Amino acid sequence: MDILQILYTIVPAALIAATPLLFTALGGLFSERSGVVNIGLEGLMVIGAFSGILATLAFESLGMGYASPWFALLVAMIVGALFSLFHAVASITLRADQIVSGVALNFLAVGLSVFIVRELFERGQTDYINARIFRVNVPLLSDIPIIGPMFFSRVYVTTYLAFILAIVVWYVIFKTPFGLRLRSVGEHPMAADTMGIKVNRMRYIAVMFSGAFAGIGGAVFAITTAGNFAGNTIVGQGFMALAALIFGKWHPFGAMGAALFFGFAQALSISAQQIPFLANVPQVYMLILPYVLTILALAGFVGKAEPPKALGNPYEKGSR
Repeated sequence: MDILQILYTIVPAALIAATPLLFTALGGLFSERSGVVNIGLEGLMVIGAFSGILATLAFESLGMGYASPWFALLVAMIVGALFSLFHAVASITLRADQIVSGVALNFLAVGLSVFIVRELFERGQTDYINARIFRVNVPLLSDIPIIGPMFFSRVYVTTYLAFILAIVVWYVIFKTPFGLRLRSVGEHPMAADTMGIKVNRMRYIAVMFSGAFAGIGGAVFAITTAGNFAGNTIVGQGFMALAALIFGKWHPFGAMGAALFFGFAQALSISAQQIPFLANVPQVYMLILPYVLTILALAGFVGKAEPPKALGNPYEKGSR
Protein backbone atom coordinates (compact mmCIF):
# COMPACT_ATOMS: atom_id res chain seq x y z
CA MET A 1 0.00 0.00 0.00
CA ASP A 2 1.61 3.29 -1.10
CA ILE A 3 1.27 6.65 0.61
CA LEU A 4 -1.61 7.81 -1.61
CA GLN A 5 -3.66 4.70 -0.88
CA ILE A 6 -3.06 5.25 2.84
CA LEU A 7 -4.23 8.85 2.56
CA TYR A 8 -7.28 7.80 0.52
CA THR A 9 -8.21 5.55 3.45
CA ILE A 10 -7.39 7.82 6.39
CA VAL A 11 -8.40 11.31 5.21
CA PRO A 12 -12.11 10.56 4.50
CA ALA A 13 -12.30 8.63 7.78
CA ALA A 14 -10.71 11.57 9.60
CA LEU A 15 -13.24 14.00 8.11
CA ILE A 16 -16.09 11.75 9.19
CA ALA A 17 -14.71 11.31 12.72
CA ALA A 18 -14.15 15.07 13.05
CA THR A 19 -17.72 15.97 12.11
CA PRO A 20 -19.55 15.30 15.43
CA LEU A 21 -16.59 16.81 17.31
CA LEU A 22 -16.80 19.99 15.25
CA PHE A 23 -20.57 20.39 15.69
CA THR A 24 -20.20 19.95 19.44
CA ALA A 25 -17.12 22.18 19.77
CA LEU A 26 -18.93 24.99 17.92
CA GLY A 27 -21.78 24.65 20.39
CA GLY A 28 -19.37 24.80 23.31
CA LEU A 29 -17.86 27.91 21.75
CA PHE A 30 -21.11 29.84 22.19
CA SER A 31 -21.44 28.79 25.83
CA GLU A 32 -17.87 29.46 26.86
CA ARG A 33 -17.59 32.72 24.92
CA SER A 34 -20.52 33.92 27.03
CA GLY A 35 -18.71 32.97 30.25
CA VAL A 36 -20.38 29.62 31.04
CA VAL A 37 -18.14 26.55 31.28
CA ASN A 38 -19.87 23.59 29.65
CA ILE A 39 -18.42 20.29 30.82
CA GLY A 40 -21.84 18.85 29.93
CA LEU A 41 -21.10 18.60 26.20
CA GLU A 42 -20.72 14.84 26.58
CA GLY A 43 -24.19 14.53 28.10
CA LEU A 44 -25.67 16.80 25.44
CA MET A 45 -24.17 14.57 22.74
CA VAL A 46 -25.65 11.53 24.49
CA ILE A 47 -29.12 13.05 24.58
CA GLY A 48 -28.73 14.11 20.94
CA ALA A 49 -27.76 10.59 19.87
CA PHE A 50 -30.61 9.13 21.90
CA SER A 51 -33.28 11.49 20.54
CA GLY A 52 -31.86 11.29 17.00
CA ILE A 53 -32.18 7.50 16.86
CA LEU A 54 -35.63 7.44 18.48
CA ALA A 55 -36.87 10.16 16.13
CA THR A 56 -35.47 8.33 13.09
CA LEU A 57 -37.23 5.12 14.13
CA ALA A 58 -40.46 7.06 14.69
CA PHE A 59 -40.30 8.81 11.32
CA GLU A 60 -39.49 5.50 9.61
CA SER A 61 -42.64 4.01 11.11
CA LEU A 62 -44.59 6.91 9.61
CA GLY A 63 -43.28 6.03 6.16
CA MET A 64 -41.00 9.04 5.73
CA GLY A 65 -38.19 6.89 4.31
CA TYR A 66 -34.80 8.48 3.77
CA ALA A 67 -36.01 11.88 4.92
CA SER A 68 -36.29 10.42 8.43
CA PRO A 69 -32.71 11.08 9.61
CA TRP A 70 -32.82 14.69 8.43
CA PHE A 71 -35.95 15.41 10.43
CA ALA A 72 -34.40 13.48 13.30
CA LEU A 73 -31.46 15.91 13.30
CA LEU A 74 -33.93 18.76 13.84
CA VAL A 75 -35.50 16.86 16.72
CA ALA A 76 -32.06 16.23 18.26
CA MET A 77 -31.25 19.92 17.93
CA ILE A 78 -34.42 20.93 19.77
CA VAL A 79 -34.08 18.27 22.46
CA GLY A 80 -30.43 19.19 23.01
CA ALA A 81 -31.32 22.88 23.39
CA LEU A 82 -34.07 22.08 25.90
CA PHE A 83 -31.91 19.63 27.83
CA SER A 84 -29.18 22.27 28.16
CA LEU A 85 -31.61 24.35 30.22
CA PHE A 86 -30.79 22.14 33.22
CA HIS A 87 -27.25 23.44 33.06
CA ALA A 88 -28.36 26.99 32.29
CA VAL A 89 -30.74 27.23 35.24
CA ALA A 90 -28.22 25.73 37.66
CA SER A 91 -25.20 27.73 36.55
CA ILE A 92 -26.79 31.07 35.57
CA THR A 93 -29.93 31.54 37.67
CA LEU A 94 -28.93 29.51 40.74
CA ARG A 95 -25.23 30.41 40.32
CA ALA A 96 -24.15 26.85 41.11
CA ASP A 97 -20.64 25.65 40.38
CA GLN A 98 -20.53 25.28 36.59
CA ILE A 99 -18.18 22.29 36.61
CA VAL A 100 -20.40 20.37 39.03
CA SER A 101 -23.50 21.29 37.04
CA GLY A 102 -21.92 20.05 33.80
CA VAL A 103 -20.81 16.76 35.37
CA ALA A 104 -24.31 16.26 36.77
CA LEU A 105 -25.71 16.88 33.28
CA ASN A 106 -23.49 14.11 31.90
CA PHE A 107 -24.72 11.61 34.49
CA LEU A 108 -28.34 12.67 34.01
CA ALA A 109 -28.16 12.26 30.23
CA VAL A 110 -26.72 8.73 30.34
CA GLY A 111 -28.96 7.54 33.16
CA LEU A 112 -32.16 9.00 31.70
CA SER A 113 -31.53 7.80 28.14
CA VAL A 114 -30.57 4.26 29.18
CA PHE A 115 -33.61 4.04 31.48
CA ILE A 116 -35.99 5.12 28.69
CA VAL A 117 -34.37 2.72 26.20
CA ARG A 118 -34.82 -0.19 28.61
CA GLU A 119 -38.45 0.78 29.18
CA LEU A 120 -39.21 1.09 25.46
CA PHE A 121 -37.15 -1.79 24.03
CA GLU A 122 -36.77 -4.04 27.09
CA ARG A 123 -33.02 -4.26 26.53
CA GLY A 124 -30.01 -1.98 26.71
CA GLN A 125 -30.10 -0.70 23.15
CA THR A 126 -32.55 0.49 20.52
CA ASP A 127 -33.39 -1.17 17.23
CA TYR A 128 -31.12 -0.37 14.30
CA ILE A 129 -32.35 2.33 11.94
CA ASN A 130 -32.87 1.55 8.25
CA ALA A 131 -32.82 5.11 6.93
CA ARG A 132 -29.26 6.38 7.14
CA ILE A 133 -27.32 9.39 5.93
CA PHE A 134 -25.04 7.77 3.38
CA ARG A 135 -21.65 8.74 2.02
CA VAL A 136 -21.57 10.68 -1.23
CA ASN A 137 -19.14 11.67 -3.95
CA VAL A 138 -19.28 15.37 -4.76
CA PRO A 139 -19.91 15.79 -8.52
CA LEU A 140 -16.91 17.15 -10.44
CA LEU A 141 -14.84 17.78 -7.31
CA SER A 142 -14.44 14.07 -6.59
CA ASP A 143 -12.84 13.68 -10.04
CA ILE A 144 -9.96 16.04 -9.24
CA PRO A 145 -6.73 14.01 -9.21
CA ILE A 146 -5.34 13.21 -5.74
CA ILE A 147 -7.42 15.83 -3.88
CA GLY A 148 -10.78 14.57 -5.09
CA PRO A 149 -10.57 11.02 -3.67
CA MET A 150 -9.26 12.39 -0.36
CA PHE A 151 -11.67 15.21 0.40
CA PHE A 152 -14.70 14.83 -1.86
CA SER A 153 -15.28 11.09 -2.10
CA ARG A 154 -17.12 8.77 0.33
CA VAL A 155 -17.91 11.56 2.81
CA TYR A 156 -21.24 12.36 4.47
CA VAL A 157 -23.15 15.52 3.58
CA THR A 158 -23.18 16.36 7.29
CA THR A 159 -19.39 16.69 7.16
CA TYR A 160 -19.59 19.50 4.64
CA LEU A 161 -22.41 21.10 6.64
CA ALA A 162 -20.19 21.12 9.74
CA PHE A 163 -17.36 22.93 7.95
CA ILE A 164 -19.76 25.44 6.42
CA LEU A 165 -21.24 25.98 9.87
CA ALA A 166 -17.77 26.78 11.25
CA ILE A 167 -17.55 29.68 8.79
CA VAL A 168 -21.06 30.84 9.70
CA VAL A 169 -20.25 30.70 13.43
CA TRP A 170 -17.04 32.69 12.85
CA TYR A 171 -19.05 35.37 11.06
CA VAL A 172 -21.74 35.47 13.76
CA ILE A 173 -19.26 35.62 16.65
CA PHE A 174 -16.86 38.19 15.20
CA LYS A 175 -18.82 40.19 12.64
CA THR A 176 -22.33 40.73 14.04
CA PRO A 177 -23.79 42.78 16.92
CA PHE A 178 -25.04 39.56 18.51
CA GLY A 179 -21.50 38.18 18.54
CA LEU A 180 -20.14 41.38 20.04
CA ARG A 181 -22.70 41.22 22.85
CA LEU A 182 -21.94 37.55 23.40
CA ARG A 183 -18.20 38.15 23.69
CA SER A 184 -18.71 41.17 25.93
CA VAL A 185 -20.68 39.20 28.55
CA GLY A 186 -17.92 36.60 28.54
CA GLU A 187 -15.12 39.14 28.93
CA HIS A 188 -16.58 41.82 31.19
CA PRO A 189 -20.22 41.18 32.16
CA MET A 190 -20.50 44.24 34.44
CA ALA A 191 -19.43 46.58 31.63
CA ALA A 192 -21.87 44.84 29.28
CA ASP A 193 -24.63 45.25 31.85
CA THR A 194 -23.97 48.99 32.16
CA MET A 195 -24.34 49.23 28.36
CA GLY A 196 -27.83 47.73 28.60
CA ILE A 197 -26.96 44.16 27.58
CA LYS A 198 -28.94 41.57 29.52
CA VAL A 199 -26.08 39.35 30.65
CA ASN A 200 -28.04 36.37 31.93
CA ARG A 201 -30.36 36.33 28.93
CA MET A 202 -27.36 36.27 26.58
CA ARG A 203 -25.86 33.43 28.58
CA TYR A 204 -29.09 31.45 28.44
CA ILE A 205 -29.17 31.85 24.66
CA ALA A 206 -25.54 30.79 24.39
CA VAL A 207 -26.01 27.67 26.53
CA MET A 208 -29.06 26.68 24.49
CA PHE A 209 -27.01 27.10 21.31
CA SER A 210 -24.41 24.77 22.81
CA GLY A 211 -27.13 22.22 23.54
CA ALA A 212 -28.56 22.49 20.02
CA PHE A 213 -25.19 22.03 18.29
CA ALA A 214 -24.06 19.23 20.63
CA GLY A 215 -27.41 17.50 20.08
CA ILE A 216 -26.79 17.60 16.35
CA GLY A 217 -23.25 16.30 16.90
CA GLY A 218 -24.47 13.33 18.90
CA ALA A 219 -27.25 12.58 16.42
CA VAL A 220 -24.85 12.77 13.46
CA PHE A 221 -22.56 10.21 15.09
CA ALA A 222 -25.44 7.88 15.95
CA ILE A 223 -27.18 8.11 12.58
CA THR A 224 -24.11 7.90 10.34
CA THR A 225 -21.74 5.65 12.29
CA ALA A 226 -23.48 3.73 15.09
CA GLY A 227 -26.90 3.04 13.55
CA ASN A 228 -28.57 2.61 16.94
CA PHE A 229 -28.31 3.91 20.50
CA ALA A 230 -26.94 2.31 23.65
CA GLY A 231 -25.38 3.64 26.81
CA ASN A 232 -21.90 3.42 25.27
CA THR A 233 -22.70 4.97 21.89
CA ILE A 234 -21.11 8.25 22.94
CA VAL A 235 -17.95 7.54 24.92
CA GLY A 236 -15.60 10.47 25.31
CA GLN A 237 -16.49 12.40 22.16
CA GLY A 238 -18.01 15.25 24.16
CA PHE A 239 -14.82 15.63 26.18
CA MET A 240 -12.77 15.48 23.00
CA ALA A 241 -14.94 18.25 21.56
CA LEU A 242 -14.32 20.33 24.68
CA ALA A 243 -10.59 19.64 24.29
CA ALA A 244 -10.81 20.74 20.65
CA LEU A 245 -12.46 23.97 21.76
CA ILE A 246 -9.69 24.71 24.27
CA PHE A 247 -6.94 23.50 21.92
CA GLY A 248 -8.44 25.80 19.27
CA LYS A 249 -8.29 28.78 21.67
CA TRP A 250 -12.07 29.35 21.66
CA HIS A 251 -12.05 30.26 17.97
CA PRO A 252 -14.22 28.54 15.32
CA PHE A 253 -11.35 27.89 12.92
CA GLY A 254 -9.07 26.79 15.74
CA ALA A 255 -11.75 24.37 16.92
CA MET A 256 -12.12 23.11 13.36
CA GLY A 257 -8.39 22.41 13.10
CA ALA A 258 -8.34 20.69 16.48
CA ALA A 259 -11.39 18.58 15.57
CA LEU A 260 -9.59 17.47 12.41
CA PHE A 261 -6.52 16.59 14.49
CA PHE A 262 -8.55 14.43 16.89
CA GLY A 263 -10.55 13.03 13.97
CA PHE A 264 -7.30 11.99 12.31
CA ALA A 265 -6.24 10.23 15.52
CA GLN A 266 -9.55 8.36 15.64
CA ALA A 267 -9.30 7.42 11.96
CA LEU A 268 -5.75 6.19 12.48
CA SER A 269 -6.83 4.01 15.40
CA ILE A 270 -9.58 2.44 13.29
CA SER A 271 -7.59 2.00 10.06
CA ALA A 272 -4.26 0.97 11.61
CA GLN A 273 -4.63 -2.70 10.65
CA GLN A 274 -4.79 -1.72 6.97
CA ILE A 275 -1.54 0.30 7.09
CA PRO A 276 1.61 -1.83 6.68
CA PHE A 277 3.88 -0.04 9.17
CA LEU A 278 1.12 0.05 11.84
CA ALA A 279 -0.37 -3.40 11.28
CA ASN A 280 1.83 -5.01 13.96
CA VAL A 281 1.13 -2.40 16.62
CA PRO A 282 -1.16 -3.90 19.31
CA GLN A 283 -4.68 -2.71 18.64
CA VAL A 284 -5.23 -1.59 22.22
CA TYR A 285 -2.50 1.04 21.78
CA MET A 286 -4.18 2.41 18.67
CA LEU A 287 -7.59 2.49 20.37
CA ILE A 288 -6.31 4.64 23.22
CA LEU A 289 -4.35 6.91 20.84
CA PRO A 290 -7.11 9.57 20.43
CA TYR A 291 -7.49 9.94 24.20
CA VAL A 292 -3.74 10.08 24.83
CA LEU A 293 -3.37 12.77 22.17
CA THR A 294 -6.25 14.68 23.77
CA ILE A 295 -4.45 14.70 27.12
CA LEU A 296 -1.11 15.65 25.54
CA ALA A 297 -2.70 18.44 23.52
CA LEU A 298 -4.35 19.94 26.59
CA ALA A 299 -1.22 19.52 28.70
CA GLY A 300 0.92 21.20 26.08
CA PHE A 301 -1.35 24.01 24.93
CA VAL A 302 -3.98 24.80 27.56
CA GLY A 303 -1.58 27.10 29.43
CA LYS A 304 -0.99 29.07 26.24
CA ALA A 305 -4.69 29.46 25.44
CA GLU A 306 -6.31 32.47 27.07
CA PRO A 307 -9.99 31.83 27.87
CA PRO A 308 -12.67 34.54 28.13
CA LYS A 309 -11.91 36.52 31.28
CA ALA A 310 -15.28 35.89 32.95
CA LEU A 311 -15.38 32.19 32.06
CA GLY A 312 -16.77 30.20 34.99
CA ASN A 313 -17.86 33.26 36.98
CA PRO A 314 -21.61 33.58 37.69
CA TYR A 315 -22.90 37.13 37.29
CA GLU A 316 -25.12 38.87 39.79
CA LYS A 317 -26.45 42.27 38.81
CA GLY A 318 -24.69 44.97 40.77
CA SER A 319 -21.69 42.78 41.65
CA ARG A 320 -18.14 43.56 40.64
